[in-house]
Amino acid sequence: METKCGRLDGAMHSQPPVRNLTAYDAHAEGEPGRVIVAGVDDPPGATVYDKMVWLRDHDDGIRKLMLREPRGYPALCANIVVSPTHPDADAGFVIMEQTEYPAMSGTNTICVATVLLETGMIEMHEPVTEFTLEAPAGLVRITAKCSNGKATEIKFRNVPAFVAHLDAIIDVPHLGPATVDVAFGGMWYVIAEAAQFGVDIAPGNGRELARISAMLRQAAAEQLPVVHPDNEGISGVSISMLTGPPTNPEATLKNVVTAASGPLDWDRPDTWTGAFDRSPCGTATCAEMAVLHARGRLGIGEPFVNESIIGTLFTGELVEQTTVADRPAVVPTIAGQAWITGRAEYLLDPTDPFPEGYTVGDIWA
Repeated sequence: METKCGRLDGAMHSQPPVRNLTAYDAHAEGEPGRVIVAGVDDPPGATVYDKMVWLRDHDDGIRKLMLREPRGYPALCANIVVSPTHPDADAGFVIMEQTEYPAMSGTNTICVATVLLETGMIEMHEPVTEFTLEAPAGLVRITAKCSNGKATEIKFRNVPAFVAHLDAIIDVPHLGPATVDVAFGGMWYVIAEAAQFGVDIAPGNGRELARISAMLRQAAAEQLPVVHPDNEGISGVSISMLTGPPTNPEATLKNVVTAASGPLDWDRPDTWTGAFDRSPCGTATCAEMAVLHARGRLGIGEPFVNESIIGTLFTGELVEQTTVADRPAVVPTIAGQAWITGRAEYLLDPTDPFPEGYTVGDIWA
């Protein structure tokens, strides 16, 4: 095709890009998740967890390139579809966030499952398609409701969730004592009721919610060390959740989950911030259900509907009791929906001065 500016046939220049990545952008109940389906060599490793560690230690530039500006933004997550290592798995995926490689993520699982189904990478069967993904945390069983080529609901069976601390008191600099729980739902969460800080979970309170959440996360990481008993590499509180009464009459609870957007410095208030999960967060919902079960407030088979800060919903359920090492645990399921928002080829020109992207203090910590 000829234009006044030349040809539009995809041949931008004779020099090949350093990277050429094909990805689908999607969101799961509001939380954006980019799914990279081509352009990354399958990383070595005996498990998907090992593949994640290899990428983290040897090719972290992909994460930075895709999540930072000019290709990314603070709330974005990304995933790389990799070959599974377990014989029961149909595909594997490695999750990449702004400051870490989580072992598991509910919204990313829903985005990946939706992309695999709606692009034909996994064959869709209507009205229900069942398959298994392998996350770094382990196998994730998927049940997808499908209609007219669309995945209308993704339900996944998560890895076991369990509680490490109930009603622990931590000292939070600049806030004072706080009562918190620490639980694992695929990531390690510190959980606290927002009311004890005199703030409601609402978009207009975003700055204060982010400030409180960042300080809670750091204080809990320092004062309540945790290690997954089956994988010592999954250690330390890395994300925080504030809870409160729901706005939606269908919901059981409302939350806001905040991931760190950079290292926190207690002497620098500009670092007391983070990026909200726009959805109710799948692993956070699992962690909260484990806490409620430990308190005797949520039984096996009871529905639990979690509301996000923007009003979207995930439906959770505890399907069985189990143990992780010697700890009582529960097996949760989460159901939600994702929508594909775009498909793109992301290029890194060899002359690009920002091969790993950049961050600027107007929107980044």
